[in-house]
Amino acid sequence: MPIPFPDDSVGLVRPRTQVFEEPLALACGRSLSGYELIYETYGELNAARSNAVLICHALSGNHHAAGYHDENDRKPGWWDSCIGPGKPIDTRKFFVVALNNLGGCNGSTGPTSVNPATGTPYGADFPVVTVEDWVNSQARLADVLGIAQWAAVIGGSLGGMQALQWTISYPERVRHCIAIASAPKLSAQNIAFNEVARQAILSDPEFHGGDFQAQGVIPKRGLMLARMVGHITYLSDDSMGEKFGRELKTDKLNYDFHSVEFQVESYLRYQGEEFSGRFDANTYLLMTKALDYFDPAQAHDGDLAKTFANAQARFCLMSFTTDWRFSPARSQEIVEALISAKKSVSYLEIDAPQGHDAFLIPIPRYLRGFAGYMNRIEV
Repeated sequence: MPIPFPDDSVGLVRPRTQVFEEPLALACGRSLSGYELIYETYGELNAARSNAVLICHALSGNHHAAGYHDENDRKPGWWDSCIGPGKPIDTRKFFVVALNNLGGCNGSTGPTSVNPATGTPYGADFPVVTVEDWVNSQARLADVLGIAQWAAVIGGSLGGMQALQWTISYPERVRHCIAIASAPKLSAQNIAFNEVARQAILSDPEFHGGDFQAQGVIPKRGLMLARMVGHITYLSDDSMGEKFGRELKTDKLNYDFHSVEFQVESYLRYQGEEFSGRFDANTYLLMTKALDYFDPAQAHDGDLAKTFANAQARFCLMSFTTDWRFSPARSQEIVEALISAKKSVSYLEIDAPQGHDAFLIPIPRYLRGFAGYMNRIEV
């Protein structure tokens, strides 16, 4: 017998797919002749169509942000702690839209999709996409849904970059922008981590130049290594120490290079194994490149304040003290630029030991601050 869903859950949800037949020009110079976006919605759109909120996902995220896909599903969407009745993004007030970005591997058009020009999967031939491309495709989805203006565009990490880009590309279509654990551009160190992860995939013998689907294989080892490298950067030293310390998985040391002896080794291998079974290697390459390329101030001679000159939204920035991937200093850069541009901005720095992944975790102070801002949004 199915277990009842929690009272504060959006409950059973069904993904929908929107087909776009109009070509989409991309920043790389290529275009998609047509594409599909898969998305989910939670809550009800009001008569004035003024209560819509867009959720933008991070690197490995997707459209399933809240609720459950079937009655026996025990694992809710990736941001279920923040979306639902009585939660910060309250579905009694807001109509929430969450989608899987172009280039993804969870239902939207991406490398695993069939290229209509060849009748075979795009694979390595799928064009490089940028944050700006994603926002343009999201704007088309908003048009289909009849949403002229978002009450808020919200995202963490790479999702926060999309939220910021919305205020630049479509200033009149965003009333509030909430960017969490994000940055105005990647540091050299972050680009370096992404490149190490990409090289792990590219150098896997099973990668086959990106056309591994045609070979009936996946570059599992490369994906595992990429995820392991990435996962280390999402956690803080404190959180890893608290979870694992130097605890041994076995009773004694084996004095070799192949045994899994420490608990942290076991954890990373598990994360890599699980990820390699559900995520596409070409999508991973695309997502990390989109991160690397994000630098909206480049078009304004590096002046971030000028970049936001035309923005009409009110902004809320949140960061976490132990996030060394996108440190509080990076959010503060955005805050200072917005102040210089004379924009309305709120900022909350949360003391949390979990590192970059803290934005996915129901930390009480974080949820209170998040809810406090969302409660002030008029619909």
